[in-house]
Amino acid sequence: MKYRIECQPGYSYLEVELNPGDSIASESGAMAWMDPGIEMETSTRGGVFSGLKRALLSGESFFQNTYTTEVPGTRLALAPGPSGAIVALELNDEEIFLQKGAYLASIGDIKIDAKFDGLRGFFNEGLFILKCSGTGTLFFNAYGDIQEVALTGQNVGSDVDDLFDDEWQDHVQVAGDYTVDNGFAVAWDPSLSYRLTTGRKIRSFLFGDQIMLRFSGQGRVWVQSRSPHAFASWVHPYRRVKSNNN
Repeated sequence: MKYRIECQPGYSYLEVELNPGDSIASESGAMAWMDPGIEMETSTRGGVFSGLKRALLSGESFFQNTYTTEVPGTRLALAPGPSGAIVALELNDEEIFLQKGAYLASIGDIKIDAKFDGLRGFFNEGLFILKCSGTGTLFFNAYGDIQEVALTGQNVGSDVDDLFDDEWQDHVQVAGDYTVDNGFAVAWDPSLSYRLTTGRKIRSFLFGDQIMLRFSGQGRVWVQSRSPHAFASWVHPYRRVKSNNN
């Protein structure tokens, strides 16, 4: 199966070329267009309980779609809801964690399951994530561009200066712990230790984005350049409000 990601990173979509015997699974509603000859099967993929966990815990669809064909060279386009980048990640009997809403599609034997890491903070903020495991190609998306950060597991030192080279690279390395606002984290390796924390200062609690993920150890973290929560807060004052005067 061939695939390509178009219009990176602003308004990306995934285009795949299917041949007999190929199949790709996707989030329900992701299909943008497809050639005649492609058949779509809708199922819970893993059973009703798995579908309920995805829907209730992670905000994903209860149903997912699987696309197959008997016609060589048919094409299918999948587009995420938010405007932003798409990452294609190869898994070889591996796992990766995704924030809710980040899953787009997968090729091969990849299981998508929901995971709840408990409640934290004053407002019972919980961490609802997807655990993707197996062998194949996983496609996940974000709101904005996506930056891959590699944690080396070393103490913080001069390596932090590498983040500020003359040219921003696609992959950067960070020594020591790494803290990401919960609205900007997209995916991370299970080899990393992580915990949901809040800002310690009252001012941070009242006015700031105090819900954060703190990572440590060795592994990769993918972060997005925009936060949908921040965008929603920015749009909120401009919303249309119904007048009380009749």
